[in-house]
Amino acid sequence: MKTENFKTISENRKARHEYFVLESMETGIELMGTEVKSLRLGQVNLKDSWCSIDNGELFIKGMHISPYEKGNIFNRDPMRVRKLLMHRKEINRLFGKIKQDGLTLIPLSLYFKGSIVKVQLGLCKGKKLYDKREDAARKDAKRQIERAVKNNY
Repeated sequence: MKTENFKTISENRKARHEYFVLESMETGIELMGTEVKSLRLGQVNLKDSWCSIDNGELFIKGMHISPYEKGNIFNRDPMRVRKLLMHRKEINRLFGKIKQDGLTLIPLSLYFKGSIVKVQLGLCKGKKLYDKREDAARKDAKRQIERAVKNNY
């Protein structure tokens, strides 16, 4: 049995703070020119990115891949819209969930699976302010417990 190597390139931590992730899925991404070389150097930002479905195709918007230092004319626009690779049946299912339930698609992480770049997408529902406060309080309590345990042993 073959084991896959996963190397995380970038994570969208803000997404987990702003949204409830109801479902996550893996998809491929269409890259051009020197974008893969920039990704190998970790020069990507997912912070304000989101996904949309246009004419039955899935796109990621707002993702910034910095130009490769030695790429000169082969570099692409860092903020260009990139196509995500997913089966039509799955795109249609997501489109129905987005329209019917008012959910949104947010990229959660970008990683190498072997030598191929993959995107982990989350089907998300926005959090209310009190949900964010509750999460912050829970994290603080967990940190305090961990500190107390560490200091006592």
